[in-house]
Amino acid sequence: MYARAVEEGQPAVRMAELAEAGRPFWFCLKAAPKREHLAATALRRELQVPVVAPRIRFRKLTSRGPVWFVEAMFPGYLFAEFIYAELHRRVVHTHGVTGLVRFGDHVPTIEATTLDAFRTAGHEVVTFDRPLEVGETVKIAEGPFQGFEAVVTRLLPAANRVRILLEFLGRGIEIAVHEPQVISPRMRTGT
Repeated sequence: MYARAVEEGQPAVRMAELAEAGRPFWFCLKAAPKREHLAATALRRELQVPVVAPRIRFRKLTSRGPVWFVEAMFPGYLFAEFIYAELHRRVVHTHGVTGLVRFGDHVPTIEATTLDAFRTAGHEVVTFDRPLEVGETVKIAEGPFQGFEAVVTRLLPAANRVRILLEFLGRGIEIAVHEPQVISPRMRTGT
């Protein structure tokens, strides 16, 4: 019965059927808020379980200026591969893990190929940042013009500066600022 469910590609399998399976599956686990990376570390160290808990790194404008933040890509969740019958109790009682995602007595399993992009990347922190482009609208994050929007008119890579066109007191003013002093209002993705 379990083999038929797996062959048919059913995303959720009954817990009783999982208990009979002798091979590992990828499961989605619930984690304590803001503790996904700690739960992943505990699972790796204590149980030697393969875990995927990707995080994103991005710059955000704060009252202190631009600040880098690192957050879970899937807040409150992480993914682990284990043999259900052997480890499910130890996994759900690991520090930082609050439970196994399930729907009644059905537990969703995840195909390994779904998580391959995160597993083969070799790192779990994805940085969202890319160089500014001429014509892009940015927000000034530091200095006397903090909070103002401007348009990038020229890139000055040697000095890591950009020239921006700022409308101030009814006229356009072109000024040069350090690139880290401006933030694009839209998320800047990069490598």
